[in-house]
Amino acid sequence: MNEFEWVVFFLFIQLIHFLGTWKLYISAGERPWKAIIPIYNAIIFLKILHRPKWWVLLLFLPVINLMIFMVLWVDTVKHFGKTSPIDGVIAILTLGFFIYTINYQKSPKYLVDKSMIKRSAFNEWIGSIIFAVIAATFVHNYFFQPYIIPTGSLEKSLLIGDFLFVSKFHYGARVPSTTLAFPMVHDTLPIIKSRSYLKKPQLPYMRFPKLQQIKRNDIVVFNWPADTVRQFFVKEAGVKKPIDKKSNYVKRCVGLPGDELEIKNGFVYIDGKKNQLPNRARIQFNYTAFNAKGISSRKLSELGISDFYRRYRIENITQNSYAKIAPYLVGTSGGNKDDFEVITRDSGLPIDLIRSLGLKVSEVLEKTKELNLTVNEAIKIKKQNLIDSLIQRNQKIKTPNVNFFPNRIPFNWNQDNFGPIQIPAFGKTIAINLSNLPVYKKIIVDYENNSLETIGNQILINNKKVNEYTFKQNYFWMMGDNRHRSEDSRFWGFVPEDHIVGKPVFIWFSIDGINDGIRNWKVRWNRVFSTVGGEGERVSYFPYFLIFMVIWQVYVLIRKRKKKKTS
Repeated sequence: MNEFEWVVFFLFIQLIHFLGTWKLYISAGERPWKAIIPIYNAIIFLKILHRPKWWVLLLFLPVINLMIFMVLWVDTVKHFGKTSPIDGVIAILTLGFFIYTINYQKSPKYLVDKSMIKRSAFNEWIGSIIFAVIAATFVHNYFFQPYIIPTGSLEKSLLIGDFLFVSKFHYGARVPSTTLAFPMVHDTLPIIKSRSYLKKPQLPYMRFPKLQQIKRNDIVVFNWPADTVRQFFVKEAGVKKPIDKKSNYVKRCVGLPGDELEIKNGFVYIDGKKNQLPNRARIQFNYTAFNAKGISSRKLSELGISDFYRRYRIENITQNSYAKIAPYLVGTSGGNKDDFEVITRDSGLPIDLIRSLGLKVSEVLEKTKELNLTVNEAIKIKKQNLIDSLIQRNQKIKTPNVNFFPNRIPFNWNQDNFGPIQIPAFGKTIAINLSNLPVYKKIIVDYENNSLETIGNQILINNKKVNEYTFKQNYFWMMGDNRHRSEDSRFWGFVPEDHIVGKPVFIWFSIDGINDGIRNWKVRWNRVFSTVGGEGERVSYFPYFLIFMVIWQVYVLIRKRKKKKTS
């Protein structure tokens, strides 16, 4: 909906309100013309319903206003004699139009005194739940949003199973553009797995003032730009989502608006200078390790190396024992019980479980192993003489491909060697031609809503021949620290500023093995109540929190005893 359509829609809502309440205003001692004046009518009606005037602000907050409307519908029927729980349910199910039946009674009776309204335990219970949901939705939309790290793209900095609080107000809370949506969920309703929102009507993009700008190397949560399609840049009907309902991603912002970015051998260079990451960040690459005698998984684990696979041979596997070890497996090989091998993550199979099942298990010493290592870990392995050779899997040769942004030949970029590329900035004008058009086409068409076509060597934007383009917003370049296991801007390009969700600030819980079933969960206590940012080693503030809670409970207890003595 454009601005004009929204104005018409708003005035239509005012008309509906007037037609359904003008007699109620009279019964409450107010003049009927007050029911037709926008905003003022809301203030007066809140006064009639004995609700605070500041609630009028909540009526203009998407999603929250839907719940406030339901509260006001129920309040209205109660204040005019319909006090049973059934009346409240009917008011909600009829989307408030039940109020019309009261308004057009011969003489609607207004219960002036709030104490005259009968309140059942059921009504009180429902009211408490609704207000709890309203408060939680308000905090979720404009202050803090919980988030779980689902992948290992930021390993060493953020781990799979980290539970985060993401600050919305650091970069300016974004007003939800989707006006009709189920509260406290993202794009899908749990259990029934259906869409949690209606695509229309949509509000234009709006954002509250930001406390700070996105800084280089900040970890940022954003809406995945490529979540408009099933396959990158291959559009399909019915897949496109509103901005605020696209999948949430978390990456490190390595490129800011106006930067010239280039990737050389996996390392980012900004304006020709190598990007210096904070000391908590650990860049990782894929390596191929070889040892003619076999590589010991145990020795790798002793060195603190993780994120690799182990292979075991089991001589006496049965259907029952297989079912017991299945949660720990990522794969199997072998066609019969006498030649059966299983593949696990680096944690392997629990010794206690093997013994209880009576399994004859031996680990296969693989001569070749794929390892995901930091540069320092690679050096450590070489010093320990655990391997004969260690080769980084670096794509140095630029070969024709469409797997990496801008998904066009002849750019021929890859995950290790990419660019140089100019990151667009708001208000900046660049020369546009057929050579660089693939880099900026998605911005021009999808993110900034222009029409674009090419006729011969000519470029037409909004049916006008152009040789330059001025960007309407800022863009960012997001990447994972886990260079070979991260789906990021190298694949789908720039992240528009209107896709920014917030800044991860706090890890309130962390579970190792969160995807391996609840029986295999292990709490990472050293990460609980720790900050995302900061310098040096990560520090958990959980012990201090527990001490504070104990002190607080003692204080409350002492205070209660003092009150008893004085009374």
